[in-house]
Amino acid sequence: MAKPGKAENTLVLNAGSSSIKFAVFNSQLEEKLSGIAAEIGGASFLRVAGDDTAIPFIDHRAALKAILSALAENGFPVSSMRAAAHRVVHGGRKLTAPVRINQDVRNEIAACSPIAPLHNPHNLAAIDTLTELQPNLPQFASFDTSFHSTNPDVATRYAIPKMMETSGIRRYGFHGISYASLVRLLPEVSDEPLPSRLLAFHLGNGASLCAIKNGQSIATTMGYSPLDGLTMGTRSGGIDANAVLRLVEDNGLERTKAILNHESGLLGLSGGKSDMRKLMLDHTADSDFAIEHFCYWSLRHAGSLISAMEGLDAIAFTGGIGENAIGVRARILRGLEWIGARMDPDANHRNATRLHGETSKIAIWVVPAREEEMIARDALSLLAA
Repeated sequence: MAKPGKAENTLVLNAGSSSIKFAVFNSQLEEKLSGIAAEIGGASFLRVAGDDTAIPFIDHRAALKAILSALAENGFPVSSMRAAAHRVVHGGRKLTAPVRINQDVRNEIAACSPIAPLHNPHNLAAIDTLTELQPNLPQFASFDTSFHSTNPDVATRYAIPKMMETSGIRRYGFHGISYASLVRLLPEVSDEPLPSRLLAFHLGNGASLCAIKNGQSIATTMGYSPLDGLTMGTRSGGIDANAVLRLVEDNGLERTKAILNHESGLLGLSGGKSDMRKLMLDHTADSDFAIEHFCYWSLRHAGSLISAMEGLDAIAFTGGIGENAIGVRARILRGLEWIGARMDPDANHRNATRLHGETSKIAIWVVPAREEEMIARDALSLLAA
């Protein structure tokens, strides 16, 4: 158990709709402890350093109080924290870089809640509860949307009347913290300069692609919300707007939201499985089709982003599926052989960092997802400034 010392640690909080992930980093950005309060409002439990304890959490406030208590029991009381740093999904047009949270920032996060109703309210719940419990602790926010603020207007503007576009109906893009971390880590992982034209695959329960040119996002598959783009664990991905309107006519607005966000994607295609690991072990026609659908639409969107960059120098996989699903990576890379990508099958099977063979014209890498570390790094950079 760690001994309490001076305030040198950073607490990272990632609040979702029914969970709060947490991690503690020291001043050298070494992770000292991590865990999750899960199934908030249901059969909830607290996991700390891999050990689970069943605890009833009626809401996010109760879960956060339990997290702080557990941290203290493990030698990391709030007095050891220099700062708390939050993942906030949506920063809108104004919050386009990591920032220290004050009342104005908090109000802007709240103003983005209508365009991220499944995410921002829960991010705010963690911020507000920590403010109430520890009012003197500096808090910072990193935004999933901010990495994509470099997208050109032609990439973000929907072809709708300007009055609607200026009210916030535009493409924002998400998974930005993951992509920012990938851009920072890839030169370390590869021992090479960052490729000029990089196609990044963030593949997990939520999935997206990003075209990264000279270190900046110029296009991505998610749009106004994290629902758009690829086939995902429970999200439909891209769907015709008139099909959505038909679903609303037939099922009502709230039911349609549930269908598209929580009952579609791999879950809907397979008839009940959203976890790629389970799908790959279940060799039924429905499961095989769901995997193929996931790979097919990843490739369809990959072609679009390669065109946006006018070529390709490297590919990088990250996220739970990207880092671990050998068969998914192999299927996607077979579909990109037309552009000169050649996978080393043995390296892929070993889950190696470098996946490209000697004859490949395209470098192919696997980069670990370190979003929590990136959030802590953002906070420490702002503290130093």
